[in-house]
Amino acid sequence: MHDPFPIPPIPWLSRAIEPFANRFNLPTLPYHIHEVLISFLTYTFINLVAAPQLSKRIFPRQYGKLSPKRKLNWDVHVVSLFQSCTINALALYIMLWDEERKAMDWKQRIWGYTGGAGMIQGLATGYFLWDLMVTLQNVNLFGLGMLAHAVSALVVFSFGFRPFVNYYGCTFILYELSSPFLNFHWFFDKLDMTGSRAQLYNGIMLLATFFCCRLVWGTYQSARVYQDMWAAINHKPAASDVHLDAVNGNSTTVPIYGDTMKFAGEEFVPLWLAFIYLGSNVVLNTLNFYWFAKMVETVRKRFEPPKEDARREKATATISAGAKGKVIIDVEGTEVRRRKVAEEEPVPPLA
Repeated sequence: MHDPFPIPPIPWLSRAIEPFANRFNLPTLPYHIHEVLISFLTYTFINLVAAPQLSKRIFPRQYGKLSPKRKLNWDVHVVSLFQSCTINALALYIMLWDEERKAMDWKQRIWGYTGGAGMIQGLATGYFLWDLMVTLQNVNLFGLGMLAHAVSALVVFSFGFRPFVNYYGCTFILYELSSPFLNFHWFFDKLDMTGSRAQLYNGIMLLATFFCCRLVWGTYQSARVYQDMWAAINHKPAASDVHLDAVNGNSTTVPIYGDTMKFAGEEFVPLWLAFIYLGSNVVLNTLNFYWFAKMVETVRKRFEPPKEDARREKATATISAGAKGKVIIDVEGTEVRRRKVAEEEPVPPLA
């Protein structure tokens, strides 16, 4: 499948990146560097311009009262929402319509390449490059877990330009199917809808998609890539078959595969590459299991019913003089407690 991206490669940009691509053995990067750059600039624009301006117009009260750090977190979630919806749709399109990708065997899954899968690599790399930049600048806000996620994801998707496991780019980007529900859950808290029915339904979808896409699908596909990697490490390179010419009595060498293996080279996987890729994959999967446990706990607290002795618990009250000398007592109730939980224990801001 040819790259379906509507903007073709930019010649001068491809030539400019060639020395870097040759230095780090990334032969398909010049074909997709424009997608990496366009993706990175698009998400930077949304983060710095589009998200703040639209949020001020659509949610002037809620967005206006946020602190600078919380505004940054809001803008990052807007970027994540846009990116996850876009990349999910494109990845599913490639998986459904890329016939070359569908027909790949284990060798092609390791060393093969198609333009459609390369496009997903390019767009995802641009996003994770932006994600790494923002996380490094605000590591005190997002934490070391998000930094590890950003580094691991960028490393994994960059290897696709060797090409190396280019096939699995679409597969693992489907982790993002849970991200729209994650972002909506976060926005419900900031829009004073904590504990609402809408957040409940969204929370159910969040946990269901996260469990299915990241834990079930992700673990299964990780097992497949481990299996393919083991076969590749023990593979004796052979890029062609020898056929006997019955008429002339000599032999000819013909390629086994078509264009999907044109960048395969010697069909060799160095151990350092296998360990880095598999190590990054383990980090991502471990974070997914950790974050799922945190999500279950966080979503549960949004809808945790009051305890039996809630009426007898000591209420936090503010006493002040009202009109005509009346005493006003503002008691902290269940909804206020839920909003405080939402502020103190936000859902992990996954990319």
